[in-house]
Amino acid sequence: MFVNSGKELIEACEQKNCTIWEYTLQSEVENSGLTKEQVFEKMRKTLHVMQHSSNYALENEVKSVSGLIGGDAVKLNKYAETSSTLTGGFITKAMARALSSSEVNAAMGKIVACPTAGSCGIVPAVIISAGEKLNKTEDDLVKALLTVSGIGMLIAKNATVSGAEGGCQAECGSAAAMASGAVVEMMGGTVAQALDAGAIVIKNILGLVCDPIAGLVEVPCAKRNVSGTVSALTTADVVMSGVRSMIHFDETVWAMYKVGKQLPCELRETAQGGLAITPTGLKLNEKVFGKKK
Repeated sequence: MFVNSGKELIEACEQKNCTIWEYTLQSEVENSGLTKEQVFEKMRKTLHVMQHSSNYALENEVKSVSGLIGGDAVKLNKYAETSSTLTGGFITKAMARALSSSEVNAAMGKIVACPTAGSCGIVPAVIISAGEKLNKTEDDLVKALLTVSGIGMLIAKNATVSGAEGGCQAECGSAAAMASGAVVEMMGGTVAQALDAGAIVIKNILGLVCDPIAGLVEVPCAKRNVSGTVSALTTADVVMSGVRSMIHFDETVWAMYKVGKQLPCELRETAQGGLAITPTGLKLNEKVFGKKK
């Protein structure tokens, strides 16, 4: 049985002298009846899907079925290879990977909904890019995904990862928090530091609404995956420098849930508020679905 809070996770990992990924792996073994090797290999298959979705649209102009998005990952990837970027090739390539998975998703390709389809670009972009930067092996990336899963389970248990229930803070926010914590662990950070990273990411995205144009997870979702990716990676560095979160992980998750419940239904994936009802948003809705009779 997986623990119910970040505080319990820290205590359990200290007691067992293990990392989040090791604790998550053991918990899955106990819950599923599979061996450690079987769980590990299942997660490796997940990684392979993520690798494909986060890289495919870097070289191929993938267009969404609706026509709302597509081709931006190629542009950003080409830009990442130039000397003109402000943030450097690493961050820019990571952003391109986030767009790639989002575009593959919108084109009905195979992605991993981690934790949701609308936020599917963040975890792959962060973990794969950080893995390259840190010279990690494929096994290391699988371990990172187990860490992602462990942090995600805590959020799902105590809040929500659904945009329809908690706004985009619950989707892209959760994905970025999960990914940032995993990168901290990849960098040798403690369990407490990993959860601090998750807490900081969530604090910085509290209140973000879910307002998809035409009700599709394309605009502004794809670019919010970019933002979540940058937040996850930069926050990992913030934490590894020694900066702590003043509000604990469990409390930030609680706050996110409360804020999500306070959002009106118009701002929770209904396409009845925010960007979805701007003049341009309404025109795009007509372009996709035609005028209402």
